Amino acid sequence: MNKEQPSALHEKKGVTQPLNTSDTAINNVKRFRSREVNPDELAEKICNGDTIALSRAITLVESTNPEHSKKANQIITTCLPKANKSVRIGITGVPGAGKSTFIESFGKHLTSLGKKVAVLAVDPSSSISKGSILGDKTRMEDLVKDKNAFIRPSPSGNSLGGVARKTRETIILCEACGFDTIIIETVGVGQSETAVHSMVDFFLLLKISGAGDELQGIKRGIMEMADAIVINKADGDNLKPAERAKVEFKRALHLYPPKANGWIPKVLTASALYDEGVENVWKLIENFRTQTTESGHFNQKRLEQQKFWFLQTIDEQLKSNFYQNPVIKNELKEKIAAIDAMQASPFAAATDLLNLYYNL
Repeated sequence: MNKEQPSALHEKKGVTQPLNTSDTAINNVKRFRSREVNPDELAEKICNGDTIALSRAITLVESTNPEHSKKANQIITTCLPKANKSVRIGITGVPGAGKSTFIESFGKHLTSLGKKVAVLAVDPSSSISKGSILGDKTRMEDLVKDKNAFIRPSPSGNSLGGVARKTRETIILCEACGFDTIIIETVGVGQSETAVHSMVDFFLLLKISGAGDELQGIKRGIMEMADAIVINKADGDNLKPAERAKVEFKRALHLYPPKANGWIPKVLTASALYDEGVENVWKLIENFRTQTTESGHFNQKRLEQQKFWFLQTIDEQLKSNFYQNPVIKNELKEKIAAIDAMQASPFAAATDLLNLYYNL
């Protein structure tokens, strides 16, 4: 082959990027990232409805960096007086129940009523990268464009039941930012709906018919916590099965004792895909809020939430302090190596490590 003739693998030089534009953008990003966070300034912006400041504060809240946690706590303390003025709704259900579709339809309905909606979507975490897998912002294309909506997907990490570790603090920040309706979407029905139930006013269980899911409704713990059950995807050929499922769940609910707040859980059908029945769900939540507020149970549950958050925060802080301790970090590696080499039992190693921590 003629050496002067370019081969098929020869590459032409690409188009040179405009240096001014890219350099400016890069420098802006660098300045933003390197800028020292002023907690008081950030809190003031949040209280004035600045969602960019809100996002930045949530990032601090989710950070495991002790310095970030200190600033996050300062921001939360400042924002706390402007919080607690929303209705908090937890939405859970089996994978495939259409939670994201339902939340988008529900959220659009609320913003059409003049509501400001914050969706805290707890994404499943990748066991490899620890990042979010599903990306709710890509699954709620219309809602994410709504100026009265704020969507914050967070990887669930190692949190029990798929609830992000810092969701409680994020709720306070969103409320201080002016969002009057907070929706928390969980990964799905799993090991601990109690975590969701402890941080919301209204607990909504999303179900589908025709998938053998009706029998799962008999699970006592899930049914007892639900304030309402919505049979989603009630459209087309699935309309009649959805109505039958509605009757079955109503019968199942009668087997449980009445709730302490006097509320009788309801069962509704909806088609989030076609925006049908969604408005009835909101009317039901409004009725619930009115009834429980008049009876005093709404405020009572908020106080119970505060106590639960207090105790949970202690648990999380103790765990964090233990694993962040430099002495424990080094000793932990040695104990794991000893366990791998069958030189120590997991129980003895754990006891030794805890004794070491207590005596530090």
